[in-house]
Amino acid sequence: MAKKKNKKDADPKVHEDLKGFKMDINSFGEINSSFSIDKINEFLNKNVEDKKLKDRDDLDSEGSDKE
Repeated sequence: MAKKKNKKDADPKVHEDLKGFKMDINSFGEINSSFSIDKINEFLNKNVEDKKLKDRDDLDSEGSDKE
C-alpha cells in the first residue's frame, strides 16, 4: 500500500505579488500573518472586483468616460 503524500509540507501556489505570504492561527484564535493588513488590502483592491460596488452609477470606474 502506497503512503499518502503530506500536503501540508508543500507550499501552495500563490500570486507573484504574494510570494512568502504565510497565515497561522495560534492557540488563542489570533490570526498571525507574514504581511501587514495594509499590504493585503492593497493587493485585494488592485486585483479583486467588489461585487457590491460593481453596478453603482454614482462611482466612476477606471477607464470609463462618462460625461
